[in-house]
Amino acid sequence: MTESSRPPLPTCLFSVSYAGFWGQAALDVPEFIRHAGRLGYRHVMLAGKRPHLSILDTTEERLGEFRKALQEANVAATVIGAYVDAAGGSAAEVPYLEMQIGYVEQLARLGAQLGGRIVRVFTSYERVDGQAAALWNVTVRMLQEMCDRLAPLKQTLAVQNHHDIALGTDALLELLSDVDRPNCGLGFDAWSPALRGESLYEAARVAAPHAVITTNADYVRFERFAYRPELVNYERRSPPMVRAVPFGEGFIDYAAFFSGLTDGGFRGLATYEICSPVRGGGGIENLDRCARKYLEWMHLQGYAAAASDSEFQ
Repeated sequence: MTESSRPPLPTCLFSVSYAGFWGQAALDVPEFIRHAGRLGYRHVMLAGKRPHLSILDTTEERLGEFRKALQEANVAATVIGAYVDAAGGSAAEVPYLEMQIGYVEQLARLGAQLGGRIVRVFTSYERVDGQAAALWNVTVRMLQEMCDRLAPLKQTLAVQNHHDIALGTDALLELLSDVDRPNCGLGFDAWSPALRGESLYEAARVAAPHAVITTNADYVRFERFAYRPELVNYERRSPPMVRAVPFGEGFIDYAAFFSGLTDGGFRGLATYEICSPVRGGGGIENLDRCARKYLEWMHLQGYAAAASDSEFQ
């Protein structure tokens, strides 16, 4: 696919980048929305937890403030980022799964009032060896009920390749088949398959028909060592340390990833996030520099839609 024939992808900024985690500068939701618009983003993804879109704190009055900011900034709150783990907890008498399903449903209701259409979720962390088969089944049931509850709200669930269960691309597609809901898609990202050694082009190409969003960040890897004084030498430790860097400065081959996505038919949102400590620090100037660099890279590669294009099919 030539650069001129590449489909324009609407770009999106994830509010977690400006939520104050990991020592970063913090903006509240209306400030973040206006800030994203000034940076050149036409879509935002709102983190579904404090200090942003919390189901406990978001009143009708606050929703009105958010809608006003979206209108003034010409920005759409298309995606809500939910934080779930089907493994839940170890106390059998506590309804962890019900809590998470209810949490996602409530987030979807808030998102719908802001014009949102997608709720991003995870699968499960495998904390004990031997849990995989049981956790797989629990995860499928959780995602199915979430989808069923989101369907009347006309919301799509996007399962991100982040947690342990169904992390590999083949396994993720198998999980999606087991969930078997028309409003269940993928939030398919590059960093996980890149760290695990998958072909980014092939992984993206096969996931693309099912993907509704992709969330992007770039990283460098540093080898780790432990000094062994009895040997007067160092012992290599695994895995390497990973640190976020401005987009295009890391090891992830995003040219191959986006080529695979678009060749596979992806036409969804391309979202930028800073979800860990980042090179250059957490000051607002550095966060803005990173957010702008993502847009610059997307435009340079021919993937970004025009700044005036706020449509997303």
